[in-house]
Amino acid sequence: MSVPFLDLSAAYRELQTEIDAAVARSLASGYYIGGPEVEAFEGEFARYCGAEHAIGVANGLDALHLALRAMDVGPGDEVIVPSNTYIATWLAVSQCGATPVPVEPDARTYNIDPTRIESAITSRTKVILPVHLYGQPADMDAILPIARKYSLRVLEDAAQAHGARYKGTRLGCHGDMVAWSFYPGKNLGAMGDGGAITTSDAQLADRIGVLRNYGSRVKYVNEIKGYNSRLDPLQAAILRVKLAHLDEWNARRSGIAARYQQGLTGSGLTLPFVPIWAEPAWHLYVVQHPRRDALQNALARSGVGTLIHYPIAPHLQQAYASAGFVKGQFPLAERIANQCLSLPIGPQLNEASLDAVVTAVKALA
Repeated sequence: MSVPFLDLSAAYRELQTEIDAAVARSLASGYYIGGPEVEAFEGEFARYCGAEHAIGVANGLDALHLALRAMDVGPGDEVIVPSNTYIATWLAVSQCGATPVPVEPDARTYNIDPTRIESAITSRTKVILPVHLYGQPADMDAILPIARKYSLRVLEDAAQAHGARYKGTRLGCHGDMVAWSFYPGKNLGAMGDGGAITTSDAQLADRIGVLRNYGSRVKYVNEIKGYNSRLDPLQAAILRVKLAHLDEWNARRSGIAARYQQGLTGSGLTLPFVPIWAEPAWHLYVVQHPRRDALQNALARSGVGTLIHYPIAPHLQQAYASAGFVKGQFPLAERIANQCLSLPIGPQLNEASLDAVVTAVKALA
């Protein structure tokens, strides 16, 4: 049996009638920039997240970048970031002319370790930027008091955590702002790029709305030097359909994760650890294995698709060579990058395919 890591076409087929109708509705509306589909999605997503405002933008990186810009992050500033995350978290800081300051993770959850944050704060620190990595919430009740103590803003990167709950409350407005990606493979994925920012701060929401639209709220009147970063109405229409199914699809992901936890215990893999207060969205199911590459190759030969999220820690990427980081400087991030492996967990993964993955992993790990 061949089991792909993720089958996006299967997700489309499940909702094809609804998605096709939404696309046709959007095309017939005559609104191809902004308009009712975008406004409706923004309202629905804000309510889903428990936030007062949602502002659609072009992609997840723009969501992070514009949120930082709205917080007046610029040259000379520092932003606390996880040492292990997708590089977009760091790039958003760099795009502002600011400096990403890495902090190592909790080795069990892979999320930023709150006990290490305070020692990384300097007089130039402006924002703490935790990532809800792999769909598991970071420990916000440990992070927010540190931010308040030093009068810092908190921007959450929730690109992988649509629908995740922290201590019973959905992610969406624990910090000052939350940045989202709707990349096609996300739990709430568009059919192209898309992103959003949620917040309950009206001033920040207003500033994002201006920044995303050339620095303008009135046509041809430009208040600030802004950007062109707007959520496409076609994508908004598709996202409205998928949002209605998000909880159901997340429940399927949770069931798959539970099956992995049960079936792979004792297999020699390091399995995900979930704190009692976390309800992950299970965007990814990430294991660790000391011979990860050999395991991945063996699984591929047996027909099981896997991915590595992410094979190179940001501080060792060529893009950050000029920052002076050296190998071994962030050993936890490097170990995770060298040993992590993501197993299939898409909501369309059927029982037979799931059983095949468990059987193959147990045999080859």
